[in-house]
Amino acid sequence: MVLDDWWIKVCEIAETIGISKECVGYILHEELDVKKLCARWVPCLLTAVQKRTCMKISEQCFGRFNKNKTDVHRFITVDETWIHHYTTESKQQSKQWTEAGCSAPKKTRSVPSAGNVMALVFWDAEGILFIDYLEKGKTITMEYYSNHLPSLQKKRIIFHQDNAPAHKSVLAMGKLRDLHYKLLEHPPYSPDLAPSDFCLYPKLKLFLAGQRFSSNQEAIAAVEGYFADLTKNHHRDRIMSLEHRCNKCISLKGDYVEQ
Repeated sequence: MVLDDWWIKVCEIAETIGISKECVGYILHEELDVKKLCARWVPCLLTAVQKRTCMKISEQCFGRFNKNKTDVHRFITVDETWIHHYTTESKQQSKQWTEAGCSAPKKTRSVPSAGNVMALVFWDAEGILFIDYLEKGKTITMEYYSNHLPSLQKKRIIFHQDNAPAHKSVLAMGKLRDLHYKLLEHPPYSPDLAPSDFCLYPKLKLFLAGQRFSSNQEAIAAVEGYFADLTKNHHRDRIMSLEHRCNKCISLKGDYVEQ
């Protein structure tokens, strides 16, 4: 029945077969070793061609980091994120202890505040290199992005960015060539392989969740304080985790990586 309908409910199986829901649950979990999971939101369902591209780029990235561990110190990445004056708590954060027999606590649904500021963050294995903030109503243009690409003294920099139009513009690519940066390819529709998206920003948002700020200046100060408290090893470990994710992407034949 499960093979015919992956959405079937436990009570439906129990009623059809004529056994208890407890027995159905035991058979599903202990005998068949299956579990029911919620669908995960992804940017898009990758085509076969996109999966092959993702796997190919992951193989190149994994091979580079696996072959030369010193590359982690030459790796620089960048991405943008919105910082809201108020970010709602996650369901995990809002858990609370209750006595036996009590119903689950209730909480009204809320959304992030309209007041926000965009942060453009460049970082590497040693920490945050540079942050710039754009107020609401302004966007990342190719001119803005190109002008903010940092000129660093490091040699043979491996630079990572996603495929946003401003990042891939002729102006930005020309600036990267002038800086002699080695550009690391990024697969299309793959935030799961962007270090900022899968480790840096999620933890920042958890830190900001539940806090209220009356101005952009207060929000920016909170962000700056959060980054200042992170250890050097934190950033290095986050970049090293890209190797693990690329390896997992290869094993999944180019599909999205969950962890």
